[in-house]
Formats: sequence, structure tokens, C-alpha cells
Amino acid sequence: MAQNENPYAYTVLQNLKDAGCTDEMAEMFMALQDSGDGEQQRRLLSGHRKHLLEKLHRNQRRIDCLDYLIYQMETKKEE
Repeated sequence: MAQNENPYAYTVLQNLKDAGCTDEMAEMFMALQDSGDGEQQRRLLSGHRKHLLEKLHRNQRRIDCLDYLIYQMETKKEE
């Protein structure tokens, strides 16, 4: 059965896409699914999760910098 005819495969692919996985990563994940290599699938997902979390933390630091500047501007304005 083709992946587009398999509701489970479609759901998994959509979830991977929604999680920001590349087409290449999704293809690799599905190939690992077909070969039954769940451990490699978990490693692939964990690596992507780590990447997303690093981006989140990097952006949080940027937001903190902006918040600090806004705070400094408001404090100076009140003087």
C-alpha cells in the first residue's frame, strides 16, 4: 500500500512536517519505519527535538535582550 493510501503513514508524515522536519528527514524516518528500526527513529526525532530546543533557547535570549532594552527605555523615560 502506498504511503498516501495508508492513513497511519499520512498522519506520521503530517506530524513530521508540522514539527518542522525536512522532506529528507521524513523519508528517512519512514524508511526506518519500514525496516523496523525504532531505535534509529527515536534518535532521529531526539536530534530534531534538540535542534528545535536550541533554537528556542537562542530566540529566548534574543527576546530577553529586547525586554531589557525596552525596560531601560521605559526607566529612562520616567526619570
